[in-house]
Amino acid sequence: MRKKALGVSLVAVAALVAALTGTGAATAAPASKPIPNSTPGWLNHGKNLGAASPNGPVDVRVYLAPNGGLDALKAAATSASKTHHYLTPAQYHAKFDATASTVSAVSGWLTGAGLKVSAEANNRYLDVSGSVGAANKAFGVTLSNFTHDGLSVQAPTGAASAPDAVAASIIAVAGLDTTVNTVEPQTQKPSPPSAGFRNAQVCSHWYGDSTPANTPTPDGTVLPQFNGATLPFAPCGYTGPQLRNSYEAGAAAGLNGSGVTVAITDAYASPTIESDANRYATDNGDKAFTAGQYSQNLPGSFIQVNATKSAHQCDASGWYGEQTLDVEAVHAMAPAANIRYYAGKSCEDKDLLDTFTRINDENIANIVTNSWGGAGDAVPPTLLQAYDVAFLQGAVQGISYVFSTGDNGDEVTRLGTPQTDFPASDPYVTGVGGTSTAITQAGVTGETGWQTTKYGLSGGAWKVTVPFLYGGGGGYSSNVPEPDYQVAAGIQSPNGGRALPDVSMDGDPTTGMLIGQTQSFPGGAAYGTFRIGGTSLSSPLFAGMTALKIQASGHGLGLLNPLIYSDHSGFHDVTGAGIDAGNIRVDFVNGLDATNGYVYTVRSFNTANTTLKVGTGWDSETGWGSARAGWLTAVQ
Repeated sequence: MRKKALGVSLVAVAALVAALTGTGAATAAPASKPIPNSTPGWLNHGKNLGAASPNGPVDVRVYLAPNGGLDALKAAATSASKTHHYLTPAQYHAKFDATASTVSAVSGWLTGAGLKVSAEANNRYLDVSGSVGAANKAFGVTLSNFTHDGLSVQAPTGAASAPDAVAASIIAVAGLDTTVNTVEPQTQKPSPPSAGFRNAQVCSHWYGDSTPANTPTPDGTVLPQFNGATLPFAPCGYTGPQLRNSYEAGAAAGLNGSGVTVAITDAYASPTIESDANRYATDNGDKAFTAGQYSQNLPGSFIQVNATKSAHQCDASGWYGEQTLDVEAVHAMAPAANIRYYAGKSCEDKDLLDTFTRINDENIANIVTNSWGGAGDAVPPTLLQAYDVAFLQGAVQGISYVFSTGDNGDEVTRLGTPQTDFPASDPYVTGVGGTSTAITQAGVTGETGWQTTKYGLSGGAWKVTVPFLYGGGGGYSSNVPEPDYQVAAGIQSPNGGRALPDVSMDGDPTTGMLIGQTQSFPGGAAYGTFRIGGTSLSSPLFAGMTALKIQASGHGLGLLNPLIYSDHSGFHDVTGAGIDAGNIRVDFVNGLDATNGYVYTVRSFNTANTTLKVGTGWDSETGWGSARAGWLTAVQ
């Protein structure tokens, strides 16, 4: 990230000092205002160990408000998405970047307290460093040492504040709380692909074509019926042609994503991604990338983040499988679209936020798919508006953002209360949930909500082993208000929060996509295929399909949700049970081969033990449903 040294005007600083400290013999503390969302969300259950040493270090990022304020940027994004009159990055920066006088004023306040300041090239934020004592003075806080949720951190005991003269120019301050905020891929797979994994090849090439009645188990195990029905073996993993020919059936000839660029963000970068994607495509009936069709925008270096001091949460190899899925899924749905991959230098929020800066400023992408997110509503409150600004800049330039909604259903099992995942819950992105999807040679013949109970064999019968295993994210946000487009559509939010998902696509790992990736097997690195799912699949499937819509319209779309909520006729309403109660999965015990035998499980569809339910119209499990060819030509 380019930064610029601050040449703060002496006149501006002098004026600021006069405003903040007064003049003459007597001085008084300047009036101040709290900085929004600067109180740590975990504070009520953290343990205060005492004040931090005033000589200790502090590194803070101060995010600056757009010129004219956030409301002006929101209005511009809404207007641009309706009229399709978009700004270039240069026009955006000229109109909405914080001004030099704003930077001077905010910097003068901070340097006056003894802190060092440098500004990001387009004045989006200021990087601030110095001592605990100086930060306490500047922000009107007491930084203390805390423990919370197994972490040892430094954080303020209450809200930070800024002088009245500059408070309106600040939308967020990150770093006073040193809790490392990371995000995770929204994939569900049996083990990290980088460690090597193979599916046992007792599976259905098309949904339902292999069952215990026509396909023997490899070790002779007799599989009982499930609730009186013979369930099919799970699909081997849908391929590009299967997915494309089902979801896009009836699309106009020539719609293939040509002329459109789909951006993908993740952390890190797989060293074998292009060769893997090309082999996967050609092995499964599609074409490899043409020269230049796939490209990457990488940071200068990558870093690992050790959030717990006991384990690396940003495992680079784990993200390689995520990138592979995203690239191969987009290429499957939009085989002629360009794909540009933007890597975060780590899985920290601020590093993923920086990928959006690069996307918006390059202005190459038309739509961006993001298959990652934080757990529940515990997004760092300091970053909520910083994310808003990034997505709104994209919308003003005609760029659409879509996100996976998560793989833990309503989050009750993991977090104890119903919650939605962020950034999918941001009102300026489209949150894509997951379905359990039956694809036969006739197309999509069955579809229901993805919420899974796991059953194992016990005494010749199927018994529950995991009441809730995983499922597509949805529900109602507790920290993001319900946006106008949902209110206008009559969505009844019980807590007044943003409702998720907006739409859904195939996401259940049992009915997931086959992907190909170079993995580390006992005999060395080798290419292999395996089935994978999660809303990490749903988001790139939807983004790839929307690339065809952008191609058909001839222009970018910006904010997608106002379109979706005003006309959802291009989506298949998912209203009830699927074609079966679930599928039988056959897996190797060791994840590689039959040496240690096989394990048999039933993975149910549309489990009814969460707060998320399918129903007519919009619902909290699948949103408006899954896209069909009508989405490609609906209101633009």
